[in-house]
Amino acid sequence: MARRSEHSLEEIKEMVLKAAENIVIEEGYSALTVRKIALEIGYTVGSIYMVFDNMADLGLHIKGRTLDDIAVHLDDVDDAAAEQCIEALARAYLLYANRNFNRWRMIFEHRLPEQAEVPDWYQAKIDQVFKKMETQFARLAPQCDETQRKRAARALWGGIHGICELSLTGKLDLVGVHNVEESVVLLVRNFIRGWVAEVC
Repeated sequence: MARRSEHSLEEIKEMVLKAAENIVIEEGYSALTVRKIALEIGYTVGSIYMVFDNMADLGLHIKGRTLDDIAVHLDDVDDAAAEQCIEALARAYLLYANRNFNRWRMIFEHRLPEQAEVPDWYQAKIDQVFKKMETQFARLAPQCDETQRKRAARALWGGIHGICELSLTGKLDLVGVHNVEESVVLLVRNFIRGWVAEVC
């Protein structure tokens, strides 16, 4: 039976987020339900809707925490030449996704309702992850404007993510690729070489 609230709304919000994250980590996003979270924390379903508008809102906050975690993980990449940093960021992203598959995959499985706008706070978290790569592109070609660098960095990130997705869902072998890290390094090096030749 759910107990009466002994916590502030902020404390309940944190409890809900932690419980939801644990469910996603252990069972995947498809297993996440409000009832399961309520049982986990010992509160009513209504208590959850006191701190989150709906499941879409809760899902967005879980994803936001994962994006924060990815950004921290990418911060551990050693400072080196720009090309080496970009390769290291790509490897770090692959490693994070491999070690945190269910959390990582939820970022792309969970979608906002149609017509819903991405909140500014969540977009800022996305931008923070991309910024790691964009900073290195600024070092590669400081003469380029921010729009060019951002476009290039995000295009490369999309390619890295695509290889990562194919690998972790067991589909990379179907296209004849058996070493995911080699494939990512090949993509990074050739992308950089082509981009620098074009803009310089």
